[in-house]
Amino acid sequence: MTNRKKALLYGLATVGIWSTVASAFKISLRHLAPLQLLLCACAASLVALSGVLAFQGKISELKKVTRRELLRCVLLGALNPFLYYVILFRAYDLLPAQEAQPLNYTWAITLSLLSVPLLGQKMSLKDLAAILVSYFGVVVISTHGNILALKFSNPTGVALALGSTIIWALCWIFNTRSTIDPTAGLFLNFLFGFPLILIATLTFSELPSFSTPGMLGAAYVGFFEMGITFALWLTAMKYAARPDGGGTARVANLIFLSPFLSLIFIHFLVGEDILPATVAGLAFIIAGNALMQYKARK
Repeated sequence: MTNRKKALLYGLATVGIWSTVASAFKISLRHLAPLQLLLCACAASLVALSGVLAFQGKISELKKVTRRELLRCVLLGALNPFLYYVILFRAYDLLPAQEAQPLNYTWAITLSLLSVPLLGQKMSLKDLAAILVSYFGVVVISTHGNILALKFSNPTGVALALGSTIIWALCWIFNTRSTIDPTAGLFLNFLFGFPLILIATLTFSELPSFSTPGMLGAAYVGFFEMGITFALWLTAMKYAARPDGGGTARVANLIFLSPFLSLIFIHFLVGEDILPATVAGLAFIIAGNALMQYKARK
Protein backbone atom coordinates (compact mmCIF):
# COMPACT_ATOMS: atom_id res chain seq x y z
CA MET A 1 0.00 0.00 0.00
CA THR A 2 1.38 3.42 -0.96
CA ASN A 3 1.92 6.22 1.53
CA ARG A 4 -0.84 8.19 -0.18
CA LYS A 5 -3.37 5.41 0.44
CA LYS A 6 -2.16 4.91 4.01
CA ALA A 7 -2.55 8.62 4.71
CA LEU A 8 -6.05 8.61 3.24
CA LEU A 9 -7.03 5.47 5.16
CA TYR A 10 -5.82 6.79 8.53
CA GLY A 11 -7.33 10.19 7.80
CA LEU A 12 -10.74 8.76 6.93
CA ALA A 13 -10.66 6.52 10.01
CA THR A 14 -9.97 9.53 12.21
CA VAL A 15 -12.69 11.66 10.61
CA GLY A 16 -15.16 8.77 10.85
CA ILE A 17 -14.55 8.39 14.58
CA TRP A 18 -14.62 12.14 15.22
CA SER A 19 -17.99 12.25 13.49
CA THR A 20 -19.49 9.99 16.16
CA VAL A 21 -18.25 11.73 19.31
CA ALA A 22 -20.98 14.41 19.47
CA SER A 23 -23.56 11.60 19.55
CA ALA A 24 -21.49 9.76 22.15
CA PHE A 25 -21.39 12.90 24.33
CA LYS A 26 -25.13 13.40 24.19
CA ILE A 27 -26.03 9.74 24.78
CA SER A 28 -23.57 9.42 27.68
CA LEU A 29 -24.93 12.58 29.33
CA ARG A 30 -28.32 10.89 29.58
CA HIS A 31 -26.76 8.57 32.17
CA LEU A 32 -23.93 10.62 33.71
CA ALA A 33 -23.51 14.20 34.90
CA PRO A 34 -20.88 16.21 32.96
CA LEU A 35 -18.19 15.86 35.66
CA GLN A 36 -18.91 12.15 36.07
CA LEU A 37 -18.59 11.61 32.33
CA LEU A 38 -15.33 13.53 32.28
CA LEU A 39 -13.89 11.54 35.20
CA CYS A 40 -14.64 8.16 33.59
CA ALA A 41 -13.60 9.30 30.10
CA CYS A 42 -10.29 10.72 31.35
CA ALA A 43 -9.50 7.42 33.10
CA ALA A 44 -10.24 5.56 29.86
CA SER A 45 -8.09 7.99 27.85
CA LEU A 46 -5.12 7.37 30.15
CA VAL A 47 -5.43 3.64 29.48
CA ALA A 48 -5.72 4.27 25.73
CA LEU A 49 -2.79 6.70 25.55
CA SER A 50 -0.53 4.49 27.67
CA GLY A 51 -1.37 1.63 25.29
CA VAL A 52 -0.51 3.80 22.28
CA LEU A 53 2.81 4.79 23.88
CA ALA A 54 3.64 1.15 24.61
CA PHE A 55 2.67 0.07 21.08
CA GLN A 56 4.83 2.79 19.55
CA GLY A 57 7.73 2.04 21.89
CA LYS A 58 7.64 5.57 23.32
CA ILE A 59 7.31 4.90 27.05
CA SER A 60 10.95 5.99 27.36
CA GLU A 61 9.95 9.44 26.08
CA LEU A 62 8.35 10.11 29.46
CA LYS A 63 11.77 9.83 31.14
CA LYS A 64 13.21 12.54 28.89
CA VAL A 65 10.76 15.23 29.94
CA THR A 66 12.42 18.19 31.65
CA ARG A 67 11.07 19.92 34.75
CA ARG A 68 10.13 22.93 32.61
CA GLU A 69 8.13 20.73 30.26
CA LEU A 70 6.47 18.99 33.20
CA LEU A 71 5.28 22.36 34.48
CA ARG A 72 3.93 23.11 31.00
CA CYS A 73 2.04 19.81 31.06
CA VAL A 74 0.55 20.69 34.45
CA LEU A 75 -0.76 23.97 32.99
CA LEU A 76 -2.02 22.28 29.83
CA GLY A 77 -3.66 19.52 31.90
CA ALA A 78 -5.60 22.17 33.82
CA LEU A 79 -6.82 23.55 30.48
CA ASN A 80 -7.31 20.23 28.70
CA PRO A 81 -8.79 17.85 29.77
CA PHE A 82 -10.04 19.61 32.92
CA LEU A 83 -11.43 23.05 32.05
CA TYR A 84 -12.08 22.40 28.35
CA TYR A 85 -14.22 19.30 28.81
CA VAL A 86 -15.99 20.63 31.93
CA ILE A 87 -17.24 23.53 29.81
CA LEU A 88 -17.86 21.47 26.67
CA PHE A 89 -19.82 18.70 28.40
CA ARG A 90 -21.96 21.27 30.21
CA ALA A 91 -22.69 22.91 26.84
CA TYR A 92 -23.75 19.54 25.42
CA ASP A 93 -25.89 19.01 28.52
CA LEU A 94 -27.78 22.25 27.82
CA LEU A 95 -27.91 22.27 24.01
CA PRO A 96 -29.04 19.82 21.34
CA ALA A 97 -26.02 18.03 19.89
CA GLN A 98 -26.73 19.56 16.47
CA GLU A 99 -26.12 23.01 18.00
CA ALA A 100 -23.21 22.28 20.35
CA GLN A 101 -21.15 20.41 17.75
CA PRO A 102 -21.05 23.14 15.04
CA LEU A 103 -20.48 25.90 17.62
CA ASN A 104 -17.50 24.03 19.04
CA TYR A 105 -16.14 23.75 15.50
CA THR A 106 -15.41 27.51 15.51
CA TRP A 107 -12.26 26.85 17.57
CA ALA A 108 -10.08 27.43 14.48
CA ILE A 109 -11.50 30.93 14.14
CA THR A 110 -10.96 31.55 17.86
CA LEU A 111 -7.37 30.39 17.42
CA SER A 112 -6.84 32.98 14.70
CA LEU A 113 -8.26 35.72 16.93
CA LEU A 114 -6.09 34.80 19.92
CA SER A 115 -2.98 34.48 17.75
CA VAL A 116 -3.04 38.23 17.19
CA PRO A 117 -2.37 39.31 20.82
CA LEU A 118 -0.59 36.15 22.00
CA LEU A 119 1.61 35.29 19.01
CA GLY A 120 1.91 38.71 17.39
CA GLN A 121 0.26 37.62 14.15
CA LYS A 122 -1.43 40.16 11.92
CA MET A 123 -5.02 40.03 10.76
CA SER A 124 -5.88 40.78 7.16
CA LEU A 125 -9.20 41.71 5.59
CA LYS A 126 -9.56 38.11 4.44
CA ASP A 127 -9.11 36.94 8.03
CA LEU A 128 -11.79 39.36 9.18
CA ALA A 129 -14.13 38.20 6.41
CA ALA A 130 -13.57 34.55 7.40
CA ILE A 131 -14.35 35.36 11.03
CA LEU A 132 -17.54 37.26 10.14
CA VAL A 133 -18.73 34.44 7.87
CA SER A 134 -18.16 31.81 10.59
CA TYR A 135 -19.83 33.77 13.36
CA PHE A 136 -22.77 34.55 11.10
CA GLY A 137 -23.18 30.77 10.94
CA VAL A 138 -23.11 30.70 14.76
CA VAL A 139 -25.97 33.21 14.87
CA VAL A 140 -27.98 31.20 12.33
CA ILE A 141 -27.62 28.00 14.36
CA SER A 142 -28.15 29.59 17.78
CA THR A 143 -31.33 31.42 16.73
CA HIS A 144 -32.68 28.46 14.74
CA GLY A 145 -32.64 30.67 11.67
CA ASN A 146 -34.63 33.50 13.27
CA ILE A 147 -31.78 35.97 12.79
CA LEU A 148 -33.70 39.24 13.00
CA ALA A 149 -35.22 38.40 16.38
CA LEU A 150 -31.80 37.43 17.80
CA LYS A 151 -33.56 35.11 20.26
CA PHE A 152 -31.02 32.43 21.19
CA SER A 153 -32.31 28.95 21.97
CA ASN A 154 -30.17 28.70 25.13
CA PRO A 155 -27.82 31.65 25.74
CA THR A 156 -25.91 29.88 28.52
CA GLY A 157 -25.31 26.79 26.41
CA VAL A 158 -24.22 28.90 23.43
CA ALA A 159 -21.83 30.90 25.62
CA LEU A 160 -20.32 27.70 27.05
CA ALA A 161 -19.90 26.09 23.61
CA LEU A 162 -18.13 29.20 22.30
CA GLY A 163 -16.16 29.53 25.54
CA SER A 164 -14.80 26.01 25.14
CA THR A 165 -13.20 27.11 21.86
CA ILE A 166 -11.16 29.71 23.76
CA ILE A 167 -9.74 27.03 26.07
CA TRP A 168 -8.96 24.73 23.12
CA ALA A 169 -7.27 27.54 21.18
CA LEU A 170 -5.17 28.47 24.23
CA CYS A 171 -4.02 24.84 24.46
CA TRP A 172 -2.81 24.95 20.87
CA ILE A 173 -0.99 28.24 21.42
CA PHE A 174 0.70 27.19 24.69
CA ASN A 175 1.66 23.87 23.10
CA THR A 176 3.52 25.47 20.17
CA ARG A 177 6.74 25.69 22.18
CA SER A 178 6.59 22.18 23.60
CA THR A 179 9.45 19.86 22.68
CA ILE A 180 7.84 16.67 24.01
CA ASP A 181 6.68 13.86 21.76
CA PRO A 182 3.02 14.78 21.04
CA THR A 183 1.52 11.52 22.33
CA ALA A 184 3.68 11.55 25.46
CA GLY A 185 2.73 15.18 26.05
CA LEU A 186 -0.97 14.43 25.72
CA PHE A 187 -0.64 11.51 28.16
CA LEU A 188 1.02 13.80 30.73
CA ASN A 189 -1.65 16.47 30.23
CA PHE A 190 -4.38 13.95 31.03
CA LEU A 191 -2.36 12.48 33.90
CA PHE A 192 -2.03 15.88 35.57
CA GLY A 193 -5.60 16.86 34.70
CA PHE A 194 -7.14 13.74 36.25
CA PRO A 195 -6.66 14.78 39.94
CA LEU A 196 -8.33 18.12 39.21
CA ILE A 197 -11.27 16.33 37.62
CA LEU A 198 -11.54 13.96 40.61
CA ILE A 199 -11.50 16.84 43.11
CA ALA A 200 -14.12 18.76 41.11
CA THR A 201 -16.33 15.67 40.88
CA LEU A 202 -16.16 15.03 44.64
CA THR A 203 -16.78 18.73 45.37
CA PHE A 204 -19.53 19.64 42.93
CA SER A 205 -21.02 16.27 42.00
CA GLU A 206 -20.50 12.70 43.20
CA LEU A 207 -18.73 9.59 42.04
CA PRO A 208 -20.78 7.90 39.32
CA SER A 209 -22.78 4.81 40.15
CA PHE A 210 -22.36 1.95 37.71
CA SER A 211 -24.52 2.24 34.61
CA THR A 212 -23.71 0.07 31.61
CA PRO A 213 -24.76 2.66 28.98
CA GLY A 214 -22.98 5.44 30.87
CA MET A 215 -19.76 3.49 31.39
CA LEU A 216 -19.67 2.28 27.79
CA GLY A 217 -20.28 5.82 26.55
CA ALA A 218 -17.54 7.23 28.78
CA ALA A 219 -15.13 4.50 27.67
CA TYR A 220 -15.89 5.28 24.02
CA VAL A 221 -15.32 9.00 24.57
CA GLY A 222 -12.09 8.37 26.47
CA PHE A 223 -10.63 5.82 24.06
CA PHE A 224 -11.54 7.60 20.85
CA GLU A 225 -12.28 11.33 21.33
CA MET A 226 -9.49 11.78 23.88
CA GLY A 227 -7.05 9.07 22.90
CA ILE A 228 -6.66 6.83 19.88
CA THR A 229 -7.85 9.28 17.22
CA PHE A 230 -5.00 11.62 18.16
CA ALA A 231 -2.48 8.89 17.27
CA LEU A 232 -4.41 8.00 14.09
CA TRP A 233 -4.39 11.62 12.91
CA LEU A 234 -0.67 12.02 13.59
CA THR A 235 -0.04 8.81 11.62
CA ALA A 236 -2.13 10.09 8.71
CA MET A 237 -0.19 13.35 8.62
CA LYS A 238 3.11 11.48 8.86
CA TYR A 239 2.35 9.36 5.79
CA ALA A 240 0.95 12.38 3.93
CA ALA A 241 4.17 14.34 4.51
CA ARG A 242 6.32 11.69 2.81
CA PRO A 243 7.41 12.20 -0.83
CA ASP A 244 4.63 10.02 -2.29
CA GLY A 245 2.07 10.83 0.42
CA GLY A 246 0.13 13.46 -1.50
CA GLY A 247 0.76 16.30 0.95
CA THR A 248 -0.70 17.12 4.35
CA ALA A 249 -3.20 19.62 2.90
CA ARG A 250 -4.98 16.80 1.08
CA VAL A 251 -5.50 14.91 4.33
CA ALA A 252 -6.28 18.05 6.37
CA ASN A 253 -9.20 18.82 4.03
CA LEU A 254 -10.88 15.60 5.19
CA ILE A 255 -11.69 17.35 8.46
CA PHE A 256 -14.39 19.34 6.68
CA LEU A 257 -16.37 16.11 6.25
CA SER A 258 -16.61 15.51 9.99
CA PRO A 259 -19.29 18.03 11.09
CA PHE A 260 -21.67 17.07 8.28
CA LEU A 261 -21.22 13.35 8.94
CA SER A 262 -21.76 14.13 12.61
CA LEU A 263 -25.22 15.52 11.86
CA ILE A 264 -26.17 12.22 10.25
CA PHE A 265 -25.09 10.29 13.36
CA ILE A 266 -26.87 12.79 15.61
CA HIS A 267 -30.10 12.24 13.69
CA PHE A 268 -30.01 8.44 13.70
CA LEU A 269 -28.27 7.75 17.03
CA VAL A 270 -29.46 10.61 19.23
CA GLY A 271 -32.83 10.99 17.52
CA GLU A 272 -32.70 14.73 16.86
CA ASP A 273 -34.49 16.16 13.85
CA ILE A 274 -31.82 18.20 12.07
CA LEU A 275 -33.06 21.74 11.45
CA PRO A 276 -32.38 23.45 8.09
CA ALA A 277 -30.86 26.33 10.07
CA THR A 278 -28.27 23.95 11.53
CA VAL A 279 -27.12 22.82 8.09
CA ALA A 280 -27.08 26.39 6.75
CA GLY A 281 -25.21 27.73 9.77
CA LEU A 282 -22.69 24.91 9.65
CA ALA A 283 -22.06 25.67 5.97
CA PHE A 284 -21.17 29.27 6.92
CA ILE A 285 -18.84 28.05 9.70
CA ILE A 286 -17.08 25.63 7.35
CA ALA A 287 -16.79 28.33 4.68
CA GLY A 288 -15.11 30.65 7.18
CA ASN A 289 -12.72 27.91 8.30
CA ALA A 290 -11.90 27.03 4.68
CA LEU A 291 -11.22 30.66 3.83
CA MET A 292 -8.91 30.96 6.82
CA GLN A 293 -7.08 27.72 5.95
CA TYR A 294 -6.69 28.76 2.29
CA LYS A 295 -5.16 32.05 3.35
CA ALA A 296 -2.80 30.32 5.79
CA ARG A 297 -1.54 27.94 3.09
CA LYS A 298 -0.86 30.80 0.68
